[in-house]
Amino acid sequence: MIDPVNKSRIPDEWLDRSKMPREELEEGIKNGTLVVLSDGSVLKRGYTTGTTAAMAAKAAVLSLGGDVNHISVPTSVGLRAEMDVTGSKGHAVAVKMNNDHESDITRGLEFVADAREAEGISVYAGEGIGIVTRSGLESRKGHPAINPGPMKQIKESIKEAVDELGLKGAEVTIYLPRGKEIAKQTLNSRIGIVDGISILGSTGFVEPWNDHLGEMKGDLIRHSDKVVLTTGRVGIRYSTMLFPDHTVVLAGSRISEALDSAHGDVVICGLPGLVLKWGNPDMLKESGFATVVEMIELDPENERLKQAFNMAVEKGKGARIVVVDRDGTVLMDSGE
Repeated sequence: MIDPVNKSRIPDEWLDRSKMPREELEEGIKNGTLVVLSDGSVLKRGYTTGTTAAMAAKAAVLSLGGDVNHISVPTSVGLRAEMDVTGSKGHAVAVKMNNDHESDITRGLEFVADAREAEGISVYAGEGIGIVTRSGLESRKGHPAINPGPMKQIKESIKEAVDELGLKGAEVTIYLPRGKEIAKQTLNSRIGIVDGISILGSTGFVEPWNDHLGEMKGDLIRHSDKVVLTTGRVGIRYSTMLFPDHTVVLAGSRISEALDSAHGDVVICGLPGLVLKWGNPDMLKESGFATVVEMIELDPENERLKQAFNMAVEKGKGARIVVVDRDGTVLMDSGE
């Protein structure tokens, strides 16, 4: 089988080792909600803040035509995400589902949306969604912290509801009653987002993570002679394109741990904010920049960028270091 979210191949022997009924396991893998590990254990994916916001928005619009208790929305990987919601008279609540990511502090958070019929489709951010105060982030300065991908997903979900009800359009306001409180547990204020959380998600799904998964990924890495260790969903996408004959493994921020398990032809590939800060965790200290992306955009010749890259090459112990941007452009490559 192929995992439809991260596009990795799942060996049949992994499925055979699982204690979960085969039909249930395969269905969970196909709909993107389950991840099977090399020992047969199973972890649960969740939905991103972007997907949950889309659920609330669509439910609010649909509830203009009657009560709503279950919803389905599109994701960027081609799967449908679905969950129970409550919606009535243009007001809806979606609760971010639990998952097996130990550090996801947004699990169980309520996303609320209010909708009314209007010309076209408009989305507004209310209380609990952060505001961007600096350049260098995906959302523009002065705007709500809703990344472009999730905003597209939200609008597509609203359009589905508008079309289903035959409306001329809809205006939707999304807010998170506890968003400002939860944001205090994040790094948002340090990177230039105030008064709430960010609405994020490139695939629509939250990957699971715990120490056991770390052990299983180490097992996968140890059995691969050609491996790319990558930092996230964007890294997976471009690593697969750049290195089609390599096994691509999501290491996230645990690059050093993954590297300890790797051998043979090893590549570390990902976005600058993770790869360069792995090379030099203090590269932004007293730099005047809030993020690595901001530094690249406003001061691309900054010596700290080259220094951090060289430090990453040194920490890589012979691994090829490739830094890409969100469009897939290779910014730095130690193999050139």
